[in-house]
Amino acid sequence: MTTALTRRTLLSLCGGVTLAGAMAGALRAEGLTSPVPAVPAGSPALPFALTTPLHVGEVCLKARDIGLLKGYYQKMLGFEILAESADEVTLGAGGTPLLHLVSRPEADFEAGGEAGLYHTAFLMPSRADLARWLVHVAMSDIPLVGFADHSVSEAVYLADPEGNGIEVYSDRSKEGWIWNEGRVTMGTKELDIEDILQKTGTPTDRNTYAGIPAALRIGHIHLRVGALEAARGFYQAGIGLDVVAGDDQRGATFLSSGRYHHHVGANVWESENAGQRKENATGLDWFSLSTADETLIAARRSDLAAKGFAVTEIEAGIEAKDPWGTRVRLVKA
Repeated sequence: MTTALTRRTLLSLCGGVTLAGAMAGALRAEGLTSPVPAVPAGSPALPFALTTPLHVGEVCLKARDIGLLKGYYQKMLGFEILAESADEVTLGAGGTPLLHLVSRPEADFEAGGEAGLYHTAFLMPSRADLARWLVHVAMSDIPLVGFADHSVSEAVYLADPEGNGIEVYSDRSKEGWIWNEGRVTMGTKELDIEDILQKTGTPTDRNTYAGIPAALRIGHIHLRVGALEAARGFYQAGIGLDVVAGDDQRGATFLSSGRYHHHVGANVWESENAGQRKENATGLDWFSLSTADETLIAARRSDLAAKGFAVTEIEAGIEAKDPWGTRVRLVKA
């Protein structure tokens, strides 16, 4: 027997019974203490975040228990298994690889206060997709960390069994985003769950999430870093992203390509003055930024080298390490 989804059901997955409690969880997830390439014929239309000159492509995580993480991501979002061996699993949507899990059974769990992954943000193609997924996680008893309305987007936060942060979100129309002198307004307020469910016409008495949407992609990645100036020195001056939000006083900076609200976020909320990341720890191994423009990769290769960052040639592009050792790949889409 199934019962209709209620606000209380979702809140209970956040370990609370009030929307304020869930809001507190979202604020903690954000580190706060107060509230265009052509799409091939036949392919699903991609969200705006994926049509900019540079955008996030894939993320690779090092896993102590690769089977546990594979099962979690399959249950939580319904990922397709695109490739699998004893030591690595590639998960994706619509045949597109998005998340790689590599087995590191002897690795130490990444310690708090170190640089690394804050969260990987999976972008739903539509608000209706987000609504269907909300019902799915509620009926699947998948724990949540919190919810938040960021003005430009509506977001739900989780953490996988090895502590890697996750955001699942949908964007509001870019025509409604507020820009001022190259900066976009991003707030953090309570998420109106009932509005999402009611206005999308999503049934709340049964799970209609048939599987991962074919156009789901990674919209952005949020990192823990040791210093914001050094982060901008790599991701802005080296990689070529534009700073579009955040400041040193807030302890975070947000960067993007093509006037997206952000493709990369970086904060020092838990990691200020962090040193080099440990190679033998779990967490983020690498992530990629994709482009359809080969000349952009050549320009970034030159800029990174000029800033003193070592650049390695890889298949379809280049790889460089940020100041804390996180590997970033620039690849041809």
